[in-house]
Amino acid sequence: MLNSTQVSVFVLGGYFHATHLKVLLFLLVLGVYVLIVFCNLLLVVVICVSRSLHEPMFLFLCSLFVNELLGSSGLFPFLLLQMLADVHRVSAPLCFLQVFVVHSYGLVEFFMLAVMSYDRLVAVCRPLQYHSVLTWRKSAALTAATWLAAVLLIVCTTSLSFPLQRCRNFIPKVYCDNFSVVKLACSDTTVNNVYGLLLTLLGVVLPVAFTLYSYGRILRVCLSGSRQTRHKAVSTCTPHLASLLNFSFGCVFEIVQSRFDMSGVPGALRVLLSLYFLTCQPLFTPVLYGLKMTRIRSACLRLLPPRPRPGARP
Repeated sequence: MLNSTQVSVFVLGGYFHATHLKVLLFLLVLGVYVLIVFCNLLLVVVICVSRSLHEPMFLFLCSLFVNELLGSSGLFPFLLLQMLADVHRVSAPLCFLQVFVVHSYGLVEFFMLAVMSYDRLVAVCRPLQYHSVLTWRKSAALTAATWLAAVLLIVCTTSLSFPLQRCRNFIPKVYCDNFSVVKLACSDTTVNNVYGLLLTLLGVVLPVAFTLYSYGRILRVCLSGSRQTRHKAVSTCTPHLASLLNFSFGCVFEIVQSRFDMSGVPGALRVLLSLYFLTCQPLFTPVLYGLKMTRIRSACLRLLPPRPRPGARP
């Protein structure tokens, strides 16, 4: 067992040796990261420059796309460097920086999806009062509160974890997360565990419960409303629900893997599923909204240079 004063570097044990596939895997991961950055950045730019999209719903979407950039950037550059390294080690400050970024991304995602469910609730249930209920100032305040609450909660998390005395330095994953770091401690972690449960309640359970409550009310209105109301609700709510289910699936597996014995699951599959919420969600969200929402597609097409008409002179 290592002395607590010696743990300034963590060893990541989730990487497997595949020398002949290293370059191919590196290029594949790099391609996924470039695609994520391109898709999310494109939609952020489209929303910012298109005046027709300066509405509460698209402000929330813009915040969601920025968060996807944050989450993927907290993983992929680190992952790419580790894939090229022969020894998979990370310094304690860099590890805690990754903990802060990754966990902030997760909380902002759940909070923003809850805020967006409120937006859809007002749009479907109170369409005539939508712009008076969700003003631009109120939407900006909700967005800012979402980010501020997430950052403050994770600052508390890392502040509790950083000073712990650690007797071990082996993390059986490909990146740093708070629970894996806390498990390395040889000092009392009761406060960390209690705060972790509180954080799960505030950052996951309550936002998801509010989202489900909002969609319960939306469903009730749709069942008693006209066909046009149902069509509008389905077209605007489907991407949001799909995004919530996709992200929740990834987070549930990550929570289960961190707290239970998953030795029966193949190592490669455990690594892929542990990365799901950090890789698939940042790619899934912009593609889903870009394809499903007509106004975003139209705004993207307007940014492209006009195609010359057949027979027109150059």
